[in-house]
Amino acid sequence: MTAVTERKSIFMPRGFYPILDAVLVFISFILAYLLRYEAQIIRPVFEINRAPFEPYLPYTALFAVLLVINYRAIGLYRNNRSRSWLEEVYMIGNGVTNATVVVLGLYFLFQPLVFSRLMLIYAAVIIVVLLSMARVIRRTALAYLRSKGIGIQRVLVIGAGDVGMSVLRSLIARKELGYQAVGYVDEDPERASADLGRVKGLGGIKSLGKTLRDEMVDLAIITLPWRQHDLILELVQTCRRAGADVRVVPDVFQLNLRQVQIENLDGMPLLGATAEVMFQGHNRLLKRALDLGLILLASPVLLIIFGLVSLAIKLEGTGAVFYTQRRIGLNGKPFDMIKFRSMIPNADDLREQLVRESGEDPRHPKIKNDPRITRVGRFIRASSIDELPNLINVLRGQMSIVGPRPPTPDEVELYEPWHRQRLQTLPGITGLWQVNGRSDVPFDEMCLLDIYYIENWSIRMDAQILMMTVPRVLLRHGAY
Repeated sequence: MTAVTERKSIFMPRGFYPILDAVLVFISFILAYLLRYEAQIIRPVFEINRAPFEPYLPYTALFAVLLVINYRAIGLYRNNRSRSWLEEVYMIGNGVTNATVVVLGLYFLFQPLVFSRLMLIYAAVIIVVLLSMARVIRRTALAYLRSKGIGIQRVLVIGAGDVGMSVLRSLIARKELGYQAVGYVDEDPERASADLGRVKGLGGIKSLGKTLRDEMVDLAIITLPWRQHDLILELVQTCRRAGADVRVVPDVFQLNLRQVQIENLDGMPLLGATAEVMFQGHNRLLKRALDLGLILLASPVLLIIFGLVSLAIKLEGTGAVFYTQRRIGLNGKPFDMIKFRSMIPNADDLREQLVRESGEDPRHPKIKNDPRITRVGRFIRASSIDELPNLINVLRGQMSIVGPRPPTPDEVELYEPWHRQRLQTLPGITGLWQVNGRSDVPFDEMCLLDIYYIENWSIRMDAQILMMTVPRVLLRHGAY
């Protein structure tokens, strides 16, 4: 790949979305008119009160103008990759509410002969629905294009310290934002010489200009400490000369932004630091309650699946139905993880030999084309049914439904110090590693995803992972 290779991008005229919103406002008013005067929902329209649509056109145009002005002011039309759909819906609803209040105020001021307040309420609701759906379609289209390599920003991280690793975790975990981490560099070439999964270690910053051009970098993110102010300014100029956008991450006490509290003292910003850990106290109790609740709701279906799989394993040949393996859990505490047996009875004795022959990373859990897998085992592994007995470990409090993959003691012995951060919470049956490629995710990249999960956990994130797990399992992405 060279710097002269054509880059694919998503081009959209600057005024496209304001025009689209204005058109949707007019469509919403037409639909509201039909609901009010033709369908006559909620309240009938007497013949004397019937009116054509034309008198509503000025109000429709005013509503559209007010919305566009409001959305420009609050930044809805600015390209913000990290903004969620729910945040956009809130901004849409806020703008519609403000415009509705203004139009109603004009109605009470001028008292027009033709005006239906109920129709205006219909229009407001329909506008929120249509504009929100338009954002869903936009996000779906962008995700599809990005999956084809269109609209992806190639990102280089400058700095391999704690902040740099945090940025890499976010880039890898949030693929829907359209960023591709192509590599990282550092002042110390040795520290940035090792690849992290598919993220390349590109050495020192002395040859930054050449690296930016060779890797076709669209965006450089500088994560060096603020005390290196002069060096940061020099790097910014280098990035701009190479044609790359540049962003600088403040290293506020080397903390995740969730650990920084911002207050205001008579106009002066005050930054407060908290050592809060995401999985302490009420958060851990809440996560535990959700695990038990989900198992209880699914128990009728689970009992049937357990019975059928147990019967299939028994009919295939000798050996136990369940297989237990020593794994490492929360804070390095070992436990026996339970799964349906999917391999021949003496499979563990052959693992070391197979790892040597295959050349696989010994820290990685699975081996492609593993000859130890049985016929039933191949099906239940591909469909992840073999992992359902992990729910017994969840009931025992040794695992959670969502969390990092539980490693074996042999894998942990090979860990570098930063890898051990993934042991700070209960391991899970599924997690970010599962929805980002399952067994195809390189080990270092898996650790980055797990640490990102621990630092950014929320109920919403768990719900997203569970919903994304279903299609990954059904389509058998990365399963073997």
